[in-house]
Amino acid sequence: RCRLLCKPSALAQHLVRSLGQSPALQGGCWLWPRWPRLQMLQQLLQLPEPDPAVARELLQLPDTGLVALDWLVGPRGPGSSGGGPSSVLLLIPNAAGKVTAGLLQLGLRALERGFIPVIFNRRGHNGCPLATPRLQPFGDPGDLREAVTYLRCRHPAALLLAVSEGSGSGLLLAYLGESGSSSRLAAAACISPIFRGRDWFEAGMPWLYEWPLLLHLKRGLSRYAGSLAEAVDVDRLLGSRSLQELEEALFCRTKSRPTTWEAYWERNEPLRDADEAAVPVLCLCSADDPVRGPPARSLPLELFGSSPYFFLLLTPRGGHCGFPRRGSGRCWGHEAVLEYFRAMAEFLRAEERRKGLPRPR
Repeated sequence: RCRLLCKPSALAQHLVRSLGQSPALQGGCWLWPRWPRLQMLQQLLQLPEPDPAVARELLQLPDTGLVALDWLVGPRGPGSSGGGPSSVLLLIPNAAGKVTAGLLQLGLRALERGFIPVIFNRRGHNGCPLATPRLQPFGDPGDLREAVTYLRCRHPAALLLAVSEGSGSGLLLAYLGESGSSSRLAAAACISPIFRGRDWFEAGMPWLYEWPLLLHLKRGLSRYAGSLAEAVDVDRLLGSRSLQELEEALFCRTKSRPTTWEAYWERNEPLRDADEAAVPVLCLCSADDPVRGPPARSLPLELFGSSPYFFLLLTPRGGHCGFPRRGSGRCWGHEAVLEYFRAMAEFLRAEERRKGLPRPR
């Protein structure tokens, strides 16, 4: 019941064969197929599992700010199949920095298959110290670029892959467009991505999704109220009643360099440089996603028909970052993404052999 929408190419044919043979996409069953909001409620009310063991690294940026890299090291040991031990998988949480159970589940599944998963935490998110009174705007890829450069230096011979969840895809898509052929990534994937940031903020989201994220952000920002006071109006910030109000308070109504909402999105729209992207990107989307909005206005179908690097795996049911499989606690979307990365690695190796190219060192 899934469709792969893309521009015809040798890579597209390879993906159709690989994904078509994947058990993840054969006979998939959805829980509560016609009530995606109930799927979202089930995700929110799901009892948390024990956090996996992580090894945290703090990476200092040129302006002395900090981002955190959490390397998953357990509780399950790495496997020996799938992506191979030389593939580093960078996991990017949503724009609120919330590391969801689904993102952790994807990281642990990748660990079982031999990937090296690492979670990227933005400034001030998920316990990362806020060393400067500055947070990362929605589509500013500067900090992510520094993290990718560090990962390439640490694992110079590895395939470097990236996957984002929900609104965090705005950051990954902006990075791919701005970096072009210098992204250092071999492939990328976006699960339930937000393609049009400004429209998404202005349209508003279901309160079931918006309020938990808003409270999560406020709780994290309140820890740094003292240091943020020199840059923004903290009372306005913590009194925000929507994600749009909070975004404006953080990045538009600043004390030193105020800007307009329109100018902010000229610099932060995820697809502003999409034509420059030169890395294969799989976007896994559901037509009934209540957070992204109706497909007619929220999916850039023209992009998938014109760019050879963008692939849309569209399913009629699945909700937002849900894609549950009946009778299993696993997400079939995760299996599809990992199969995509396996197929990409296979295709790249075949191209290297065909062209006689040496592996990058």
